[in-house]
Amino acid sequence: MSDLTDLTIEEAHALLQRGEVSSVELTQAHLERIEAVDGLIRSYLTVTAGQALDQARAADARRAEGEDTPLLGVPLSYKDVLCTRGVQTTCGSRILEGYRPPYTATAIEKLEALGAVMLGKTNMDEFAMGSSTENSAYVVTRNPWDTERVPGGSSGGSAASVAARLAVASLGTDTGGSIRQPASLCGVVGLKPSYGRVSRYGLVAFASSLDQIGPLTRSVTDAALMLNAIAGHDPRDSTSMNVEVPDYTAALRADMQGLRVGVPREYFIEGMQPAVEAAVRAAIDQLAELGAEIREVSLPHTDAALPVYYLVAPAEASANLARFDGVRYGPRVVAGSMWETYRQTRGQGFGPEVKRRIMLGTYALSAGYYDAYYLKAQKVRTLIKQDFEQAFEQVDLIACPVSPTTAFRIGERIDDPLQMYLSDVLTLAVNLAGICGISIPCGFDENDLPIGLQLIGPAFGEEQVLRAAYAYEQSTDWHTRVPAL
Repeated sequence: MSDLTDLTIEEAHALLQRGEVSSVELTQAHLERIEAVDGLIRSYLTVTAGQALDQARAADARRAEGEDTPLLGVPLSYKDVLCTRGVQTTCGSRILEGYRPPYTATAIEKLEALGAVMLGKTNMDEFAMGSSTENSAYVVTRNPWDTERVPGGSSGGSAASVAARLAVASLGTDTGGSIRQPASLCGVVGLKPSYGRVSRYGLVAFASSLDQIGPLTRSVTDAALMLNAIAGHDPRDSTSMNVEVPDYTAALRADMQGLRVGVPREYFIEGMQPAVEAAVRAAIDQLAELGAEIREVSLPHTDAALPVYYLVAPAEASANLARFDGVRYGPRVVAGSMWETYRQTRGQGFGPEVKRRIMLGTYALSAGYYDAYYLKAQKVRTLIKQDFEQAFEQVDLIACPVSPTTAFRIGERIDDPLQMYLSDVLTLAVNLAGICGISIPCGFDENDLPIGLQLIGPAFGEEQVLRAAYAYEQSTDWHTRVPAL
């Protein structure tokens, strides 16, 4: 029943609702495909087959009693940075190997309350630090469109699991582009909600003022359904906003009449792959065909986003990751003294990229450098936020590329951190400003690798972003293409 793995949430729900398929059959089909294909893709770190079938049976029983939700009985995957009670949660790091949290992240709790099935936990760059999923301490995930290439990161396992038909949809996290960039590189839809829209409770923190949980799906409708499920205030997360959550599916329309779309001149950068620029410009022309008014806008502090991000994020990481000391979580390397135990545990438990960022962050926060680096970065962050606020006085949305290139080869940038950091140059500013953005498929390059269009909205402007993304998606067929695995 391999065709069962080609379904969107919307299609799976329709079949389940009509009784043409059971959740157990749907879940079994995905588990069989994981067994057959994931040895090549390596998108999962943990597959929870027994638990998934139990949840599927429970979903079928709930449906038999007349219950119905769009996610009841639908098999999903979750990035391994989200806590799942009793199920290993490693954050892609050796320092959390074997850690089984005593609680579940709010976003997953909400999905489980609606009857969603958990297939397992997906691979990621260690502690979400990376753009290629090569920084995982366990395996390198491969791009389903070309297994010699990266799937993007840090939510590379989540994006690959959706693209390779190893889950109907997934939850990832986005600190500087970690949902949108892998979505673009894997040819799926990836939505980064506004900061505060989705509870971060149960998300193992990397940079607390930047991290946000969001869906990776095969269609814009599915992204809206997932956001409906996970959005909303949570008293357990002090950064969660107590604002009304609309029905995002009600915002989906096939036209863009009345929407003003800004194109930032700073986002078509030098060195961008020509195929990416051509596909994104063609997509912007298509938005105009659908009724959008296209205007050029300027985001003058765009160049500062990369250095600001690489001061703010490592500084927050240095504070957040101090708790991994061999005393409370994961493996411990016992040495002669307490300090030596700390040093040995962290030295062996963290990978090179995490160590690099902890050192960067600790330096930026240290006495004598705090004002020169961290404080100045926070001031420039305010300017970046103001750039977007001024732009959104003139336009409703911003359209631009997601990544300057399509998926690069595994190993190509691993020894060049700066080149790797530039992979996120077009996505970082959205996190610094706390606003929302989506990546949707808009073409392929000469090597048949997917290209994503990024649509950015103001804080809590997810309805407009989803509406525009849906209109574009419905007028093209890029999202219907499937990697030939």
